[in-house]
Amino acid sequence: MTDTELLDLLRRDRTAGTEALLARYRPLLRYVIGGILAESGDEEDCLSEVCLVLWQKLDSFDPAKGALSAWLTAVARNTALNHLKTHRRREAHTAEAVGYPVSPDTPEQALLRQERAERLKAALNGLRDRDRQLFYRRYYYLQPLSQIAAEMGMTERAAEGRLYRLRQRLRQELGGDEP
Repeated sequence: MTDTELLDLLRRDRTAGTEALLARYRPLLRYVIGGILAESGDEEDCLSEVCLVLWQKLDSFDPAKGALSAWLTAVARNTALNHLKTHRRREAHTAEAVGYPVSPDTPEQALLRQERAERLKAALNGLRDRDRQLFYRRYYYLQPLSQIAAEMGMTERAAEGRLYRLRQRLRQELGGDEP
């Protein structure tokens, strides 16, 4: 079943479509979620929440903007990060480590953050595929270095060195050590 057929099924029959989608993409979703939530043990709850988000936001997916697998990966990553934040907040609250609330960004700060994000995205797009994959797996999907090295066929030390050089290169391209 192609992604287009899968999307048509989801739109016609959400239950059958969700089952078909999970049959095809559950390993990918578990892979993304597991890398982020390995320590908290909330993987199953997160996968359920990803299914709910997919159910609710299916209409926001635009095949012209990218592949279904990329959209699913982004949804899984963001949901897992939200779970992780909630888990850490719960731990901090339990330990009574409540601090002062952070003040919201000013419009200028928000604009500067957006411009930095766009420059970073452009710099990452300029990397070779293997380097970009290494960077995203470590800093976007938060995968352990040992897992990345094993799956990419390199030693941990080589992966660590390459990441160091990538960070240095990106720092230089983006204008140094900006806050």
